Parts: sequence; C-alpha cells; structure tokens
Amino acid sequence: MGQKGILRFREELAGLVLKMRSKGIDDVRFFAAFEKIPRQQFVATPWVSSAYDNKVIPIACGEYIERLEEQLLILSALSLKKKHRVLEIGTGSGFCTALMACLSDRVTTIDRYKTLVHLACQKFQTLGLENIIVRQLDGSQPVIDFGSFDRILIWPSRSDEPKEFLELLAENGILIQAIGPHEGVQTVTRYTKLGSRFECLKMFQVRYQPFIKGIAETL
Repeated sequence: MGQKGILRFREELAGLVLKMRSKGIDDVRFFAAFEKIPRQQFVATPWVSSAYDNKVIPIACGEYIERLEEQLLILSALSLKKKHRVLEIGTGSGFCTALMACLSDRVTTIDRYKTLVHLACQKFQTLGLENIIVRQLDGSQPVIDFGSFDRILIWPSRSDEPKEFLELLAENGILIQAIGPHEGVQTVTRYTKLGSRFECLKMFQVRYQPFIKGIAETL
C-alpha cells in the first residue's frame, strides 16, 4: 500500500473516531485498540478501499462484515475490561475478535466455516495476538466445555431469548445478540446479569443472518 493510501486510511479513521464520540463512545482504551487493528487487513483485496466505509462488506463462504458503526457500537456496549473472558459466536473476518482481544484477557471465538477460521488465525498470527482461541464448531449450540464468560457476543440473530447462552454468563456478565424474526428487522439487545435476573436493553435495529445449524462440510 502506498503512502497516499495509508494517509487516506488514517484520515478516515480519525473522522470515524470523531463521529463515534458524537454517538457517546468516549473510551480511550477502546479507540486505542481501534487504531491498533487495521480493518483493511480483514477484507479481500477488491474491498480494501472500502474498509472504513459504513457498509456491509462480503467475505468468504458467502458471509459478510457488518457495518462498521454497528460493530463499534456493539463492541462499546460490551464495556470490555482487561480481566474479562469473552465468547464470540461467528468469527467472520476476525476484525471484531482482534479488537476484543486488545481489550480483554482472552477471547474464545467459534465459526462453522473452517475457511473463515483458517483465515482469521492467519491474521491474528500476523498481528501478534496470542490471547485468542479459535475453533470450528456449531455456534447454535452452547459451548459448555469452556466454562463461564464475562462477555458473550453472538453475531447470528435469533427469534427468541438466548436462554442457553445466558446461563454461561458470569455475575455482572453481558451478552449481546440481535433478536427478531429470521426474515425481517431484528433488534440488537444487551442482556446484563444481575444476580438471578437479567436486565434487558434494546439498542438499535438491524438485519442479520440467523443461526445456521451444524458445521460446514466443505467450506
């Protein structure tokens, strides 16, 4: 990438930081991590120039990267601390995984596609991120072998409350997932565990793909 390209990415990044601050995100650690992880490394060559655009970007296996502003709002709502253990369902490009790894103790991320798992592992290695566990698993089923988590981020949507995943939350834990009909508008919802109950906050509306059960056999 030429010097002009690097400067353009820096300008886009600076502009986006200002925009997200206007939306209420003002966490120095969060923006430091965002500036550390180059999003252009997580998209295919034809889409590099659009890395910091606020639009859906296709990736391998027929999947996609969510709009950047949506990603940042969701990650900010997790309120990640360095001591937190995080579970992510839907590795995708690995961009959000990398950001969370910079902000937490450890991230366990799973995806049904071995191609996405392999590509993400390569990117994490290139960036020197050693606190990420990547597995090819069926994300529609709770991951019970890894214990409890302080934060759970589930990218595929579902139509009902994610009770089986809420059971994996530690005290004061947070889970975020888009809830709503498979074909239609869903609402990104944040669940916070407070003792034996859960506080529910509806954030904003999206159209995310629902869970696909099973592990991909070929991709």
